[in-house]
Amino acid sequence: MEKLRIVYLGTPDFAVEPLRRLLELQHADSACGYEVVGVVTMPDKVINKRGTQLLMSPVKQFAVANELPVLQPVSLKDEEFQTALRAWNADLQIVVAFRMLPESVWNMPRLGTFNLHASLLPQYRGAAPINWAIINGDKETGVTTFFLKHEIDTGDVIRRDVVAIDESDNAGTLHDKLMLVGGEAVLSTVKEIVAGTVAAIPQDNMYGSVEELRPAPKIFRDTCRIDWSKTVQQVYDFVRGMSPYPAAWCELTDNSGSGIALKVYNVVKEFCAHDKAPGTIVTDGKNFFKVAVQDGYVSLADVQLAGKKRMNVVDFLRGFSTEGISMSL
Repeated sequence: MEKLRIVYLGTPDFAVEPLRRLLELQHADSACGYEVVGVVTMPDKVINKRGTQLLMSPVKQFAVANELPVLQPVSLKDEEFQTALRAWNADLQIVVAFRMLPESVWNMPRLGTFNLHASLLPQYRGAAPINWAIINGDKETGVTTFFLKHEIDTGDVIRRDVVAIDESDNAGTLHDKLMLVGGEAVLSTVKEIVAGTVAAIPQDNMYGSVEELRPAPKIFRDTCRIDWSKTVQQVYDFVRGMSPYPAAWCELTDNSGSGIALKVYNVVKEFCAHDKAPGTIVTDGKNFFKVAVQDGYVSLADVQLAGKKRMNVVDFLRGFSTEGISMSL
């Protein structure tokens, strides 16, 4: 039987694991029923001012190491790129952490294109599902494979795999959990497609089991600013949902009125009654630095001043005078 020809589209580390799983089975089992024939990823990044040093995406690095042909279009609508992509004669395309595809690309293979999304769709459609699931205090999330259609993240669902969110998880640890589960989900989805057993479910049919649809919009710098009027748990979830990237931040004000940006990577919860206004700083200047919120304090544990390295709060206080410092709200 002729093997299913697969083109894989992805860019960051998250997208490497599914490709690795596909190639491992392909090399280990000649009867697997598919073959990855090419990879599409972002153009190399310029990493010096002269433009002489380029950085390959993690997916390209992996593809090159495994001798897979690679296309790196600047525009996915470019005719030359689409001609080259069409020449691979794919039966199926797989998208993991890539870009929005024009219909002329996602509708090219005879079996269509499926995407791996890091949430339990229809929840958390959008660019930052991992961050928002933690920020909103969810106890579980997962990954979904689904066929692409016009509206982003709305296609028919092939499979969903649940992953628990632990109280200690941050965006980084949850990313790694979902990456591993996502690799297995993509492999299982391809096996179903090869076997002809896929029974995709329209997302419209799933709304009855969802109390409220929560979006996962792209995160900008202003999105990352800590709101000290929230509760202890809400601030704790916000900080870990932004850690280690893009990182929550707050702004301190010194005696001259100048603002000092401080990234916050980790905090400790302290539930208690107090009479201080939200945002009030409480510190001994040596061992602790905590901020008043609705129902207690949030103690900063790992922080980073602009232009400095990340450090624990004791080292931070050793080199930073808190005299006259207040929190900008």
